[in-house]
Amino acid sequence: MSDFLILNFDCPTSPSISLEETEDGKTAGWGFGWYHNESQAANTIRGAGTMSAQSLSDTLHKNVDFRSTVFAFKLRGIQRTYTYEDTQPISRSFAGRDWLFVHNGELDRHKLTKMDDLHAPFLKPVTSSDSESALCHLLNLVWQSKAASIADIKPSQWIEWFQQLDQLGYGNYVLTDSLSIVVYRGKDVEQPLYYNTFKPPHASLDWRSDQLCLELDGTVDRFRSMLIVTSHGMVPGSFHAIQPGQMLLARRSQIIWNSQQSTKAPEAITFGPSKPVSRQRIQFVQGGPINLRSITHDADGSPLSYRQYEVTHRTSYCYEKPVEHSQHFFRIHPVEDEIQDLLHASLTVSVEGELFQYEDVFSNKTVHYEIHKPYRELVITAKSQVRLFAMPIDDYSSHLRRASIPLVWMPWQRQMMLPYLLPPELPETQLRELTSYAMSFVERNDYNLMQILIDMNRAIFEDYTYVPGVTTVLTTAFDVYASRCGVCQDFANLFICLCRLLSIPSRYRMGYIHTANHGHNSAQSDASHAWVEVYLPYLGWRGFDPTNGTQVAQDHIRVACGRNYRDATPTTGTIFKGGGTEDLLAEVKVIETGSH
Repeated sequence: MSDFLILNFDCPTSPSISLEETEDGKTAGWGFGWYHNESQAANTIRGAGTMSAQSLSDTLHKNVDFRSTVFAFKLRGIQRTYTYEDTQPISRSFAGRDWLFVHNGELDRHKLTKMDDLHAPFLKPVTSSDSESALCHLLNLVWQSKAASIADIKPSQWIEWFQQLDQLGYGNYVLTDSLSIVVYRGKDVEQPLYYNTFKPPHASLDWRSDQLCLELDGTVDRFRSMLIVTSHGMVPGSFHAIQPGQMLLARRSQIIWNSQQSTKAPEAITFGPSKPVSRQRIQFVQGGPINLRSITHDADGSPLSYRQYEVTHRTSYCYEKPVEHSQHFFRIHPVEDEIQDLLHASLTVSVEGELFQYEDVFSNKTVHYEIHKPYRELVITAKSQVRLFAMPIDDYSSHLRRASIPLVWMPWQRQMMLPYLLPPELPETQLRELTSYAMSFVERNDYNLMQILIDMNRAIFEDYTYVPGVTTVLTTAFDVYASRCGVCQDFANLFICLCRLLSIPSRYRMGYIHTANHGHNSAQSDASHAWVEVYLPYLGWRGFDPTNGTQVAQDHIRVACGRNYRDATPTTGTIFKGGGTEDLLAEVKVIETGSH
């Protein structure tokens, strides 16, 4: 049996691979394949004869096109005469892309050929290699299925095809089409196979086995997420053993399907509230809409569902010296619309001043408050009672709602959405890096808009750590990306930045979140909570909470929104005279008072 190493990154990466010296300093039968800069054309370097470990390492390091998201490396062939046609990875072109295939084991190639001949195969092997016969067999099955990529075939179908190969011999298999990777361990293979994913910030930037060393020594490569599939364990880090008969489907460093953990497959993810309760938004009967408040049941007959909350938001400012003149803006009244009722709202300010209310350019209920008398302490207390109705799961049956990247906006639509399409002003190098990161979600999800957003929302929740106090209002989206930690405001800013780099309109939403009864919403700020709203074609604004990895439902109470946190800050102000050192304390209590 031979050894191989498969690497899959979320963004194009140029790792350094060096071979460890053996007793004789030689290695027999090696091959290396990759896709330069996300191209669908494969590059391969193969050596059939013996070569010193140092010579092979030099060959890899001198290659100027060594940058990819997918790498396949096979080393140490079985001890027999090793020819060029036996050397892997094997590459064949099909459906406008190159497919790379790695196999260690033995198959009955004559039976494979007979099986294909029965169906007038599209591809035939040109060598006597059983591995090439297996690759052609799999590609012929893809062709017969009228598919053009790994993602076009259901995972259950892939594992069935590999199980058929188990009947013709034994082996471990890896197949990639430049985007997706299928890994299968044969049922009768004794040689172990391991995998693991590594997320930045990495505790170490090099991984070693007794045969090779992998290093991420590039300036930006240290920010990469990485999947390693190997037949020889590497350190540091723990690896998971792939069991006989187990199959993995990976894309852009993430395991998206595992035959032994199918409940975590992408198709199990649904868009909408966690509970299958709903409120019919608009019905048309005899050409006219029904009053929304008169609806008591959903279209399927299920009763109308709502949850009711009482919110208290208290903010206090204490100053070293008396403040003699100040102006303030308060955005702390919840939204009132068809899915959120504002039953009662009150605002109390401890210092007398001039107050007037208005609706700002983002449709936020805003209070302007100006104080001319001296004070050392200012306390703002807002109380409200809110009722939130459940929303039905969005219907994507129409092709207009099955959007994919890139989104196409009419000129007037782009003009209206421009404030929500413009990414933050950051150095070009940082925006390029964030764009690569955003595109990793696009590639991993076959350009499907909703799956991209769900994946991005989940990835920020899983890969980033909620750590209060490590960031400030000046922390940028790139700072959060590099450190992989922050609070709700930081995660919202990063999500917004990634969306806008993909031309997806997104805005910052401030509000409150109820966490008492729902473990999936466990993180929030000390005062208000922040999340993201994305504009979806032919649907409208939909909320995503990357801090908790959930989509906004009946736990989120919406208050203010805008381009960024400055437009939606609950309380802001300017001190014109006096003040000095300021102590700020903000407290929020959200209590559920009823449901139906």
